Amino acid sequence: MSMTALQAEDFPHYYYEDYAQWEGQWELIEGIPFAMTPAPVLDHQRVCKKIIRQLDELLENCNQCEAFLPVDWQITADTVVQPDILVVCGDKLDGVKLEKIPVLIFEVLSTSTSRKDKIVKYRLYENAGVKYYCIVDPKNKSAEVYELQPDAFREAENFAAGKMLFHLGPCRIRFDFNDIFS
Repeated sequence: MSMTALQAEDFPHYYYEDYAQWEGQWELIEGIPFAMTPAPVLDHQRVCKKIIRQLDELLENCNQCEAFLPVDWQITADTVVQPDILVVCGDKLDGVKLEKIPVLIFEVLSTSTSRKDKIVKYRLYENAGVKYYCIVDPKNKSAEVYELQPDAFREAENFAAGKMLFHLGPCRIRFDFNDIFS
């Protein structure tokens, strides 16, 4: 008897309807479930708090843009992710999940999610049409900012400090990376 390699069809393929029934925190990427455990470490949470606080202040006078902490964003029928922080512009949102493309996403790296954030989510966000993707590394106190060009993400800037002007559509914000690493 010979052993053969496993094929994609050997594994179950899940969809949002399945995902919505699961307990605990998960992401679903192209039909494959990813457990969101363990919980983010304290440094990760501190950086997330500083990012969301700054975004809330910067967007205070914009009645079309809103920042969110992790929320289910259904990209396709078989892909649902929970970005650490995202900004959505346009009509007021309600419901249990987001189906609109965020204009800005921050992912804060953790040891357990670093590879997924840098490779898998980078590709997902690029293909979905996210305008800005920020990969924040609390350990190295740096952030890589990618801006969507017509064909692909291009690195706009690499920050250890300094400010970046984000053109969100209805508004512009000058985000200060100094504040999140202090």
